Amino acid sequence: FFKPKTAYEIRLSLVGSEMCIRDSILNEAFLERFAICLEQEYPPVTTEKKIVKGDFAILGVNDDDFADKLVDWADVIRKSFYEGAVDEVISTRRLVHIAKAFSMFNNKLKSIEVCLARFDEDTKASFLDLYTKVDAGVNPLGDELESEETVTEENDKDDFTI
Repeated sequence: FFKPKTAYEIRLSLVGSEMCIRDSILNEAFLERFAICLEQEYPPVTTEKKIVKGDFAILGVNDDDFADKLVDWADVIRKSFYEGAVDEVISTRRLVHIAKAFSMFNNKLKSIEVCLARFDEDTKASFLDLYTKVDAGVNPLGDELESEETVTEENDKDDFTI
Protein backbone atom coordinates (compact mmCIF):
# COMPACT_ATOMS: atom_id res chain seq x y z
CA PHE A 1 0.00 0.00 0.00
CA PHE A 2 1.39 3.41 -1.00
CA LYS A 3 0.91 6.29 1.41
CA PRO A 4 1.16 9.68 -0.33
CA LYS A 5 3.50 12.17 1.28
CA THR A 6 2.36 15.55 2.43
CA ALA A 7 3.77 18.65 0.77
CA TYR A 8 5.72 19.29 3.97
CA GLU A 9 7.39 15.87 3.77
CA ILE A 10 8.19 16.36 0.10
CA ARG A 11 9.72 19.79 0.69
CA LEU A 12 11.90 18.41 3.51
CA SER A 13 13.29 15.79 1.16
CA LEU A 14 14.33 18.29 -1.51
CA VAL A 15 17.77 19.88 -1.47
CA GLY A 16 19.51 22.67 -3.33
CA SER A 17 18.27 23.39 -6.83
CA GLU A 18 15.50 20.79 -6.51
CA MET A 19 14.00 22.87 -3.72
CA CYS A 20 14.15 25.99 -5.86
CA ILE A 21 12.49 24.20 -8.76
CA ARG A 22 9.77 22.84 -6.48
CA ASP A 23 9.26 26.28 -4.90
CA SER A 24 8.99 27.84 -8.34
CA ILE A 25 6.26 25.38 -9.35
CA LEU A 26 4.41 25.91 -6.09
CA ASN A 27 4.68 29.68 -6.45
CA GLU A 28 3.21 29.62 -9.96
CA ALA A 29 0.30 27.45 -8.85
CA PHE A 30 -0.21 29.65 -5.80
CA LEU A 31 -0.27 32.86 -7.87
CA GLU A 32 -2.88 31.44 -10.22
CA ARG A 33 -5.37 31.45 -7.33
CA PHE A 34 -5.56 35.25 -7.32
CA ALA A 35 -7.82 37.06 -9.78
CA ILE A 36 -5.68 40.21 -9.69
CA CYS A 37 -2.16 41.11 -8.62
CA LEU A 38 -1.01 44.54 -7.59
CA GLU A 39 2.61 45.40 -8.15
CA GLN A 40 4.43 47.06 -5.29
CA GLU A 41 7.47 49.16 -6.08
CA TYR A 42 10.56 48.78 -3.93
CA PRO A 43 10.85 51.41 -1.21
CA PRO A 44 13.01 54.48 -1.87
CA VAL A 45 16.70 53.95 -1.05
CA THR A 46 16.47 56.09 2.11
CA THR A 47 13.51 54.06 3.40
CA GLU A 48 15.15 50.76 2.53
CA LYS A 49 18.31 51.81 4.37
CA LYS A 50 16.19 52.50 7.46
CA ILE A 51 14.62 49.05 7.14
CA VAL A 52 17.97 47.25 6.86
CA LYS A 53 19.57 49.33 9.63
CA GLY A 54 16.54 48.63 11.81
CA ASP A 55 17.01 44.91 11.29
CA PHE A 56 20.73 45.26 12.02
CA ALA A 57 19.81 46.95 15.32
CA ILE A 58 17.34 44.18 16.22
CA LEU A 59 20.04 41.59 15.44
CA GLY A 60 22.68 43.42 17.48
CA VAL A 61 24.75 44.32 14.41
CA ASN A 62 26.37 47.75 14.39
CA ASP A 63 27.52 48.28 10.79
CA ASP A 64 25.62 51.13 9.12
CA ASP A 65 28.19 51.22 6.31
CA PHE A 66 27.43 47.61 5.36
CA ALA A 67 23.68 48.32 5.47
CA ASP A 68 24.15 51.34 3.19
CA LYS A 69 26.27 49.35 0.75
CA LEU A 70 23.80 46.47 0.64
CA VAL A 71 20.97 48.82 -0.30
CA ASP A 72 23.11 50.62 -2.89
CA TRP A 73 24.07 47.23 -4.36
CA ALA A 74 20.43 46.12 -4.54
CA ASP A 75 19.48 49.44 -6.14
CA VAL A 76 22.09 49.03 -8.89
CA ILE A 77 20.84 45.50 -9.57
CA ARG A 78 17.22 46.70 -9.75
CA LYS A 79 18.14 49.48 -12.17
CA SER A 80 19.93 46.88 -14.31
CA PHE A 81 16.82 44.67 -14.14
CA TYR A 82 14.54 47.50 -15.29
CA GLU A 83 16.92 48.17 -18.20
CA GLY A 84 16.85 44.49 -19.17
CA ALA A 85 20.50 43.82 -18.32
CA VAL A 86 19.76 41.15 -15.67
CA ASP A 87 16.89 38.73 -15.13
CA GLU A 88 16.81 38.75 -11.31
CA VAL A 89 16.55 41.33 -8.55
CA ILE A 90 17.53 41.61 -4.92
CA SER A 91 14.43 42.24 -2.83
CA THR A 92 14.22 44.07 0.46
CA ARG A 93 13.40 40.72 2.03
CA ARG A 94 16.63 39.25 0.64
CA LEU A 95 18.55 42.18 2.18
CA VAL A 96 16.94 41.33 5.52
CA HIS A 97 18.03 37.69 5.04
CA ILE A 98 21.58 38.89 4.35
CA ALA A 99 21.45 40.96 7.56
CA LYS A 100 20.40 37.84 9.50
CA ALA A 101 23.18 35.79 7.90
CA PHE A 102 25.70 38.54 8.72
CA SER A 103 24.64 38.43 12.36
CA MET A 104 25.53 34.71 12.34
CA PHE A 105 28.67 34.61 10.17
CA ASN A 106 30.08 38.11 10.73
CA ASN A 107 31.43 37.95 7.18
CA LYS A 108 29.96 40.15 4.48
CA LEU A 109 30.67 38.00 1.44
CA LYS A 110 29.73 34.74 3.16
CA SER A 111 26.42 36.31 4.20
CA ILE A 112 25.71 37.47 0.68
CA GLU A 113 26.79 34.14 -0.84
CA VAL A 114 24.48 32.01 1.29
CA CYS A 115 21.56 34.31 0.53
CA LEU A 116 22.21 34.17 -3.22
CA ALA A 117 22.09 30.36 -3.28
CA ARG A 118 18.67 30.33 -4.99
CA PHE A 119 20.08 31.97 -8.13
CA ASP A 120 21.89 30.21 -10.98
CA GLU A 121 25.71 30.18 -10.95
CA ASP A 122 26.15 33.06 -13.44
CA THR A 123 23.75 35.32 -11.56
CA LYS A 124 25.39 34.51 -8.22
CA ALA A 125 28.83 35.25 -9.64
CA SER A 126 27.80 38.53 -11.27
CA PHE A 127 25.90 39.73 -8.16
CA LEU A 128 28.87 38.91 -5.91
CA ASP A 129 31.27 40.60 -8.30
CA LEU A 130 29.07 43.69 -8.35
CA TYR A 131 29.05 43.80 -4.55
CA THR A 132 32.87 43.82 -4.49
CA LYS A 133 32.73 46.90 -6.69
CA VAL A 134 30.21 48.64 -4.41
CA ASP A 135 32.22 47.77 -1.28
CA ALA A 136 35.96 48.14 -1.77
CA GLY A 137 36.49 46.78 1.77
CA VAL A 138 35.86 43.18 0.74
CA ASN A 139 38.11 40.78 -1.09
CA PRO A 140 36.39 38.68 -3.77
CA LEU A 141 38.69 35.80 -2.82
CA GLY A 142 36.96 35.50 0.53
CA ASP A 143 38.40 37.56 3.33
CA GLU A 144 37.35 41.06 4.12
CA LEU A 145 40.16 43.53 3.71
CA GLU A 146 41.40 45.53 6.63
CA SER A 147 40.85 49.25 6.44
CA GLU A 148 43.93 51.42 5.96
CA GLU A 149 43.41 52.94 9.42
CA THR A 150 43.58 49.52 11.09
CA VAL A 151 46.74 48.58 9.23
CA THR A 152 48.35 51.95 10.08
CA GLU A 153 47.40 51.60 13.75
CA GLU A 154 48.89 48.11 13.88
CA ASN A 155 52.08 49.31 12.17
CA ASP A 156 52.35 52.14 14.68
CA LYS A 157 52.08 49.60 17.53
CA ASP A 158 54.87 47.53 16.01
CA ASP A 159 57.29 50.49 16.00
CA PHE A 160 59.32 50.42 19.14
CA THR A 161 62.80 51.22 20.18
CA ILE A 162 65.23 48.93 21.95
